[in-house]
Amino acid sequence: MVRAEQLTNAYEGRRILVTGGLGFLGSNLALALADLGADVTVLDSLAAGCGGDPRNIVGGSGSIRVVVADIACADAAADCLRGCDAVFNLAAEIAHTAHLDAAARDLSLNVQSQLEFLAHCVKYAPGVRVVYTSTRQVYGIPQYLPVDEKHTTQPLDFNGVHKLAASQYHLLLWRMGQLDSVVLNLTNIYGPRIALHLPQQGFLANFLARALRGDGLEVFGDGEQLRDPLYVTDAVRSILHAGAISLGTNRVFNIGNPETHSILDIARLLSKLAGLPEPAIRPFPAELRPIDVGSYATDVRHAEAVLGWRATVSIEEGLANSLRFYGKEVRTELSRARKMTSVDGQELIA
Repeated sequence: MVRAEQLTNAYEGRRILVTGGLGFLGSNLALALADLGADVTVLDSLAAGCGGDPRNIVGGSGSIRVVVADIACADAAADCLRGCDAVFNLAAEIAHTAHLDAAARDLSLNVQSQLEFLAHCVKYAPGVRVVYTSTRQVYGIPQYLPVDEKHTTQPLDFNGVHKLAASQYHLLLWRMGQLDSVVLNLTNIYGPRIALHLPQQGFLANFLARALRGDGLEVFGDGEQLRDPLYVTDAVRSILHAGAISLGTNRVFNIGNPETHSILDIARLLSKLAGLPEPAIRPFPAELRPIDVGSYATDVRHAEAVLGWRATVSIEEGLANSLRFYGKEVRTELSRARKMTSVDGQELIA
């Protein structure tokens, strides 16, 4: 496994760009990079519904420069990419939906903007290491568990289709020798700075939001579907490893927790930690059935062998940490749709 001092040596004094760096995962990554002594720039459009919030990067030990712009913007990208040592590309639409009326927005954010941004990377930082965070949703309904990188890709929703397309653009440019790209397919991530007010952040954000409000949790179906939730610090470490390790020809890594739990067991554990009654069992909503993958578990052997990474935070520890992080500030966290802090003289609206 890669030791902490090795990561410090990899990033100290280096110029790093994090796209989507005001969102949940991106802000945690940006803060970690600043702690490692990197010169961090965040490029984030603060698109409504994607979880971006300037307050997410407040309180870090290092300085983080923020540029508010779409990653497709040539001027902003040029400014951020010149002299850049590594790019962590986390900018994305996060909502998973099978509704056709949402496809155009998802296509714009997750494919068109991504392709334009990659063109900027080739122009202003040729050959740079680009770590792209994709999703386990690219695999669709698992044909076997745990899911490895050889599993067929058959997404169930537009977000999965578009994330897969963006992944392929990254890999194509690597094969063409223009970028040093790597793709991470991430499982359900949870923890501090997750956008509790956004239902599209997934069932774990929904569970945490309800628990922090003191509401009982609700589980759809029988709750026996398996998940391998990954605490955000473990996810961040996997991304840092992917940005620092010398890689061979296998450039796709599945990132998850080797420990699986049923959704009902997760709800029961969180209810116990939050002092809530037993979760309620509800019928599975008809509108969610088309995008339900059933059980999912990640095969992490490739990430362990090549990246030297493995999840270390248990579900009990991760949920307890999440509850402590929000504490008494939950009402503010759940009201982020109101006007947010000003950055570079601009009023930012969620």
